[in-house]
Amino acid sequence: MFEFLREFRPVIVGFLSVLLSVVVSAHVVLNKRDIRAAAGWIGVVCFLPVVGSVLYALFGVNRIRRRGQTLRRLGMDLRPPPRDSQSDWKVVSNVLPAPQGYLAGVARVVSRVTRRPLVTGNQLTPLKNGDEAYPDMLAMIDGATRSIALSTFIFDNDEVGRSFTDALGRAVSRGLEVRVLIDAVGSRYSWPPIMRELRRNGIRYARFMQTVAPWRMPFLNLRNHRKILVVDGEVGYTGGMNIREGHVMSARPKRPVQDLQFRVEGPVAGHLMDVFAEDWAFSTKEVLDGDAWFPELTDAGPTLARGISDGPGEDFDKARITMLGALATAQKEITIVTPYFLPDMELISALTVAAMRGVEVHILLPQVNNQLLVKWASTALLWQLLQRGCRVFLTAPPFDHTKLMLVDGAWTLVGSANWDPRSLRLNFEFNIECYDEGLCEDMAKLVEEKLSFASEVTKAQVDGRSIPTQLRDGLARLLSPYL
Repeated sequence: MFEFLREFRPVIVGFLSVLLSVVVSAHVVLNKRDIRAAAGWIGVVCFLPVVGSVLYALFGVNRIRRRGQTLRRLGMDLRPPPRDSQSDWKVVSNVLPAPQGYLAGVARVVSRVTRRPLVTGNQLTPLKNGDEAYPDMLAMIDGATRSIALSTFIFDNDEVGRSFTDALGRAVSRGLEVRVLIDAVGSRYSWPPIMRELRRNGIRYARFMQTVAPWRMPFLNLRNHRKILVVDGEVGYTGGMNIREGHVMSARPKRPVQDLQFRVEGPVAGHLMDVFAEDWAFSTKEVLDGDAWFPELTDAGPTLARGISDGPGEDFDKARITMLGALATAQKEITIVTPYFLPDMELISALTVAAMRGVEVHILLPQVNNQLLVKWASTALLWQLLQRGCRVFLTAPPFDHTKLMLVDGAWTLVGSANWDPRSLRLNFEFNIECYDEGLCEDMAKLVEEKLSFASEVTKAQVDGRSIPTQLRDGLARLLSPYL
């Protein structure tokens, strides 16, 4: 028997390698929606036997179907009854003036996608950089009386991070319920990690999708990119800002990062708490319930709003469909501010068609980017937008991590999602759509401030890049489905 195995070992190994490649390729064909990504993975699997299959298992499996199963076992319903999109249409039509009533079409799209209701009576207050956001967040933590829920992608062990752990520790000493959720990969951005400080302060924490365990490795590429803080179940914070000293401009950090966070008051704060509770239950099996986490919420302002959770599970593709719905509905102007811009062909087509319909399309990207591959790949696709009438601007340093989308002076999208495949297909993200002329006007003023220090990109400049630079950017763009 052993002699037989030794003699035919190359044949057996070859057969098993081919069988593995066939099985993995079949999984790619059945599960990958993006044809380019599917073709790329099949090529990797076939030309790198075994190694390609391992890489696909680590980085190519981009759906967490077990998430829904886990939460349902805990009694958490991820699929509330379908909303009547007509009701959202009427609510938006009543809130916005008649000339902008057509934006109710966006509400109908998002209603059908999210099944989460639009809620009235909200107040969203923009907070620029850590200079404004962190003191406000820390003061709210110190004033909490019942509960604190904090979810972040990066929680650095620096002066800013320790100011948060100290404030959370004081809340624990007052007897409050405190829960902190950090992405497992994001928790490693500083050394030593912040977990030691959390333990020292007696703070209950968890890491989202910890990847050390072998059964977690297939989901290594799926990260929780949400930034959510909810205090007493009543006041929330969300946006693009992590917890790290680089966001505090007055501290003159080595790697400064501009960003925008929002204080959220009113019924939509409950949407932030809903999403945190789902993520916490998935990570720890603990269900958060009761008035400490979910009190009755009263009106706080004029904004009609809705939370939009997105991720590689039951919430797959919701952010992208929301963007497509807004692009298709716009009649006057679209403004996009994003640090990473790698839209797929559907989004590129929607942007160019909007521009050809006569809509003013302005896209603001950072002149200095902390991800060179993304910057190169993004530059390689700009010609498609510029030749159809879209306008692209590069904002002045420092690196701008702000995420905003404005439509026709009345619709605003804020949150954590970027315009790239990682945010729109792989990450767990959270955004809020808002119907409010006042909020949109305030955000337009912020954009105008950025534009005053920005430079416009022309098609001649893009076409005038040297051949080696164009090749570099084009090769980087081939990686865009995986960036």
